[in-house]
This record gives sequence, C-alpha cells and structure tokens, in this order.
Amino acid sequence: MKIKGAIIIESFCKKHSDAWDYLSRWIEIVSKAKWTNHNELKTDYPSADFIGNKRYVFNIKGNNYRMVVVVVFIAEIIEIRFVGTHAEYDKIKDIQNL
Repeated sequence: MKIKGAIIIESFCKKHSDAWDYLSRWIEIVSKAKWTNHNELKTDYPSADFIGNKRYVFNIKGNNYRMVVVVVFIAEIIEIRFVGTHAEYDKIKDIQNL
C-alpha cells in the first residue's frame, strides 16, 4: 500500500515520542501490504475498526493513541487523516469527512 500523509505521523511523534516504535512498525507492515479488501486488512489488524466512508481507525500503543486513515483498496492507497490521543479522537465531530 502507498501511504500518503506520513508527515502527520512525524509531527505527532515529535510530541509523543513513545508512539514512534508502534507507528514505524505500522508503516513497515502497511507499506508491504497488498490488501484488496476489508478482510485482508482485518487479518493483519483485527482491532482496526471500519467507521464508514472508507475510513478506518487503528489503535496505537495499546489504544493510548488513535489513527484515522482513508483506505482505497483498488488504488492501493492509505491516506492518514488524523493521529492523536484517545481524548483528541473523542473530540472529532465529523469523522466521516475527516
């Protein structure tokens, strides 16, 4: 999968360095993945939640942090839209259009 928006991860990790190992591992796995559908994604990340409008939420570092991404399986693209604390995630008003 091609990852767009990785700069968001870099910026986040400047404030939350404890997340770097988890997020760098996520980047490694996802960049090698060839997911063509929801089931294949869930095989690698069973805790990832589909929240509609092509968006998935990944739990990072034991659910201390959350990441929202848009997954376009046919184009093999994942676009990072948000990385933040669980509390910041809970404040998102319109996650379907994030």
